[in-house]
Amino acid sequence: MPGHNPHTRRGPRFPLCLATAIGLLLFPSFVTAQETQPDDVIRVRTDLVAVPVTVADSRGRRISDLKQQDFALTDDGRNARIDYFASGAERIALSFVLDNSGSLREQLSRQRDAAIELFSRFGLGSSVAVIRFGLQARLLVPFTSDTESARAAFSVPLNLSERTAIFDAGIAAVQAYAPRGENSAERRIAILISDGLDTASRSNAAQVIAAADRMNVSFYVIHLPLFTPSEGRLVPRRAAKGFRDLAEKTGGRYFVAGSAKSALDPNAPIDLAPVFAAIEEDLRSQYVIGFYPSAASRDGQMHRAAITVSNRKLKVRQLRTSYSLKPGL
Repeated sequence: MPGHNPHTRRGPRFPLCLATAIGLLLFPSFVTAQETQPDDVIRVRTDLVAVPVTVADSRGRRISDLKQQDFALTDDGRNARIDYFASGAERIALSFVLDNSGSLREQLSRQRDAAIELFSRFGLGSSVAVIRFGLQARLLVPFTSDTESARAAFSVPLNLSERTAIFDAGIAAVQAYAPRGENSAERRIAILISDGLDTASRSNAAQVIAAADRMNVSFYVIHLPLFTPSEGRLVPRRAAKGFRDLAEKTGGRYFVAGSAKSALDPNAPIDLAPVFAAIEEDLRSQYVIGFYPSAASRDGQMHRAAITVSNRKLKVRQLRTSYSLKPGL
């Protein structure tokens, strides 16, 4: 049998191989780019300062179609470059903080599908965590993209507690973001659902708000009030002092769900789907603007960032106004 001579027996594959080799020589950068292009990966340095903002017109209507060039940024009064821009709900780190006391546990179990549906409508870079609390807070599901784990956590059997520590749970919710760093391009949202009656916290609302500001977390508070008889009718019991402030002072929103009628019937469902829809709409009308501060700002002190828009008829509301960076970042 004659020996194989690669120079004379090219075979039918030779033209294709030759064409491939020539293509690699002529277009190496294209091939490399195709091989190394990541899918849906956003890389940011840990010293990025992200500032969530909303923009409204003179009637208070949200403006949701602005571009990066419509915004300007100053850092301690000096013009600064915008290094990161996102609109809508592209990257959400969402935690559900659920009151486990009394009749609320069953109500919240019924809301799990609507809650997970809310999360599923956010961008691919989003993640969800679940915390449930009574006297103590438990992080049942750390941040994950696994919706089934989060769904199951709404109904995990836990011992009921006669005492409730809402503000301690708020601190625990903020601490759940700590492994992700103080500065991140993600939008951090904690949805706190409770009857508003704090009977055991060692922390107070001001401490939760301060911690949330450092970690850039906004609380969306859903109040499911308990009712008590007064002058022949049922009235909602007053929530703990500062409960509403958790939302209004961290850039979130405050909602009240439930009624005296539903309070009389423990089996009457409270539909939170409209509230979740309002939260989604609120987030989709927000922008996240990020920048890398100068070396002089990496001193551990508080510094101020300010966002403006080119259209002076529009009003910007910053959900974060100050930041600090540890030396060496």
